[in-house]
Amino acid sequence: MTHAEKFDTARWQARFDELRAANKVPGASLAILVDGEIHELASGVLHRGTGVEATTDSLFQVGSITKVHTATLVMRLADEGRLDVDAPVRAVLPDFAVADEKASATITVRQLLSHTSGLTCDFTHDTGRGDDCLAKYVEAAREVALDLEPGTGSSYSSVGYNVLGRIVEVLTGLTWDQALQDLLCAPLGLAHTVSLPEDVLRFRASMGHLAGPDGEPEPAPSWNPLPRSSAPYGGQLCSTAADLVRLTRMHLDGGVAADGTRVMSAAATERMRERVVDSPDKWTVFADGWGLGWTLYDWNGVPGFGHDGATIGHYGFLRAEPVSGLVVALLTNGGGSRNLYTTLFAELLAEFAGATPPPPFAPPAEPPAVDMAPLVGVYQREGVRITISVEDGRPHVVYAFIDGMAGLSDPLESDMIPVSETVFAAGGAGSFSEDWMPVIFATLADGSTACYVGMRATPKVA
Repeated sequence: MTHAEKFDTARWQARFDELRAANKVPGASLAILVDGEIHELASGVLHRGTGVEATTDSLFQVGSITKVHTATLVMRLADEGRLDVDAPVRAVLPDFAVADEKASATITVRQLLSHTSGLTCDFTHDTGRGDDCLAKYVEAAREVALDLEPGTGSSYSSVGYNVLGRIVEVLTGLTWDQALQDLLCAPLGLAHTVSLPEDVLRFRASMGHLAGPDGEPEPAPSWNPLPRSSAPYGGQLCSTAADLVRLTRMHLDGGVAADGTRVMSAAATERMRERVVDSPDKWTVFADGWGLGWTLYDWNGVPGFGHDGATIGHYGFLRAEPVSGLVVALLTNGGGSRNLYTTLFAELLAEFAGATPPPPFAPPAEPPAVDMAPLVGVYQREGVRITISVEDGRPHVVYAFIDGMAGLSDPLESDMIPVSETVFAAGGAGSFSEDWMPVIFATLADGSTACYVGMRATPKVA
């Protein structure tokens, strides 16, 4: 009996409904590729205020899963010989510059794709709605400080993906939005993938939800406050779970769309999944490393790839296991989305791929004793300051937004529980208070020390 014959839609719909309700997720969409067949499920509502039902053709914001779309566009252009991923960015963008001149001349496309360029993540800059918004963004980012020296380690970088989006524009003569439609959506039949808000209005669309005073999810104050210039890294794209699965299936099928259209070579799809760098932070999204666009996973010896995404009240999860051909995409609009994902994906991966993902991140029952002296200090990057101290004998962290990001949210302050000598669990993160935030300390290739929170590297400065 094949997987497709074993897939019991009624059973999985009931389980999906049960887990969604238990985790107070207002609405969600799920798509699963098993033995070449896509199964689509939906549960809950798109907006708790209106009660509009979630359907499989409803659009959700996918957040940073968009980085896979941008990376695929870049690798398709590289496949056509229009750029060399190992050449400096200046080979395509002669005026490209960052705050460090040496880095400006040496940062490569490969480093941008694999989050090893040293460019920071959290630089959101509204350059308007014009078709020149990305060009203006890249210009504005020239003075933004690097997180790391290029090539010394990994640091999750949205800025780097906006530079990649600009590369797509220069090489194609199109806006990033139009290149997405012409080079990916059209050949793959992604009829429900759009990046401009005015196009979203053609479809049934989800509203994000945030925790209200009573802890219950409430509609967010804004559908999406992120500017058009955030599109290549994940601020604008809306899609269905099934469209995410179709894109990923093309990668599993060696660059060929479901109708036989070749989008890119098999070599290019394999190259994107090759490990470029290990990830010091193996707990925020349980990533084992980075390829060229894809997050890489190790599920107790079973390799996988995918990506996560989040915007204001929207959370997305995409996973693929290449041996079985399983692909799973989950899009949600608030509540305990990570808890829903953790339980549901563990069950699907176990049944259809024989894979066992790790349990949710949490401190051990008996934490080890750790010498905090080498770790205490101030860590700082663009817009963020992390202060590590010992308070009343307990490791302590204060995570604060500063400078241009000051006031974005209140500082997160928490005691930390040791998981190992370099990994700690801080409380109060995520959608529910029981979520734990990983805080990781790592030595980089140049011998310097960095603190990782949310896969972003923050160098020690004092």
